Amino acid sequence: MLATPAAETAAIVLATLNAKYIHASLGLRCLLANMDTHGGAGLRAQTRLCEFVIGQPATRMVEELLALQPQVIGLGVYIWNVVETTQLVRLLKTLRPDITIVLGGPEVSHEVEQQEICRLADHVVTGWGDVSFPKLCRALLDGPQPLMKVIAGDQPPLDELVLPYNEYTAEDLAQRLLYVEASRGCPFKCEFCLSSLDKTAWAFELDGFMAEMDALYRRGARNFKFVDRTFNLKIDNSVRILQFFLDRIAEAPDVFVHFEVVPDSLPDRLKELIAQFPDGALQFEVGIQSFNPEVQQRISRKQDNSKTADNLRWLVKKSRAHVHADLIFGLPGETLESFAEGFDRLFGLGPHEIQFGVLKRLRGTPITRHTAGFAMVYDPQTPYTILQNSTVDFATMQRIKRFARYWEMVANSGRFSRGLDLLLAPGSAFQNFLAFSDWLWQTTSKTHEFALEKLVDLMFAHLTQVRGLNAADVAAALLADYQASGARGRPQSLAALLGHAQKSALAVAGQHGAQRQGRHLGQQALRVEIQKAAAAA
Repeated sequence: MLATPAAETAAIVLATLNAKYIHASLGLRCLLANMDTHGGAGLRAQTRLCEFVIGQPATRMVEELLALQPQVIGLGVYIWNVVETTQLVRLLKTLRPDITIVLGGPEVSHEVEQQEICRLADHVVTGWGDVSFPKLCRALLDGPQPLMKVIAGDQPPLDELVLPYNEYTAEDLAQRLLYVEASRGCPFKCEFCLSSLDKTAWAFELDGFMAEMDALYRRGARNFKFVDRTFNLKIDNSVRILQFFLDRIAEAPDVFVHFEVVPDSLPDRLKELIAQFPDGALQFEVGIQSFNPEVQQRISRKQDNSKTADNLRWLVKKSRAHVHADLIFGLPGETLESFAEGFDRLFGLGPHEIQFGVLKRLRGTPITRHTAGFAMVYDPQTPYTILQNSTVDFATMQRIKRFARYWEMVANSGRFSRGLDLLLAPGSAFQNFLAFSDWLWQTTSKTHEFALEKLVDLMFAHLTQVRGLNAADVAAALLADYQASGARGRPQSLAALLGHAQKSALAVAGQHGAQRQGRHLGQQALRVEIQKAAAAA
């Protein structure tokens, strides 16, 4: 009879529920890296990191956590995982009320008294946890026991923190998206964003940060997602970071880097470097949010629209970066008409994707000051999406939410470039797509689970039957899109064109698509994950 090996145990477990496996929690790794600092000496060896994925059975997660026999479980709570994390805490407290549950993260850093998950937990660390969580764990394990349930996190100077990048495992580097941060905080005060609560932005010491990036690269990391809210705020740092990755690309063409940039600040020094990056290596998320000056002023957003437009135009035409531009619908005072104007202006600048979101009321954000004045009504359930306001009624808001979903599925998927040209012209791209969105909803009564072949047939029907376009022209455009996608099915609208020769061509295209996907592992797939990251941005 074989002896059962002793189970691994950990006095402290750091855990969270990620949106997908491909995401690796930077926040937990920051805590883990600092467990031995600020009076916590010896805690790192007693701490284990556990990451789960939304959708896993709660009982399975509980079983895995309890098998470690922890005394303290720290949970990272975000807008996208708070519902399932609440159930996790409920089960843990039912089974093992003696285990101390500590919460942290943006979702529980504000309005603590209003949340069930906070009532269930033993302690809540609000704000920064790098220093405060180890201190709390030391007190919980060795005494004296803390008297306060809610603990305001201390914010130390960044040079006192241990950087977290050694905590990424070989598996993380090979299979997951790596989040990195050259700075924390944001100097801007956009009221829909939690970063508006920051007093400024703080940069990590650059030499140490660059050494960590080099170590990650030498270990095999090739995909880097910078979480800095304002990557191009400090130009000297931005130039050095861009040059670092440009140098690495010369020897490793599969390097992929994502940055969030301030849209109206792109000096020539940055442009000169950006223009040197090859296809597939660089991605920018450009936060536009609204082109309406009155709305911008109302929500404390400072943005030079003319410079923003010029910079976007330059990025699209003069660089090979992949450009995502963000818009938010539902901001106080924004009408359907003014938003449509802004959308069309942005569309005309040609970003590769328009990330079209609907306003969410993140806990703690100053956007709440407009609730009464603009009759802002939000869904009380996460993710707290706006339902209606004084300028957009509920029915219209529902139309726009469907628009956003269909836009992601059709336009941002990149599978309908030629068909989209027919769909969005002539006239207003926004109004044309809204008409398609309304028709699609009326025809199908669903917003998800569309097979590509079904979408092709629906596009064909709308363009020929509703828009009255020439059937042969539409079929030719959709056939080219379908072949380029590498798909091998048989849409009914293209059946007559998909003969034996076309099937052979599709097989070749499919092989080529697989090779391209393999070549850019982490670029196409990781781009999607970057866009979908449920952190409220």
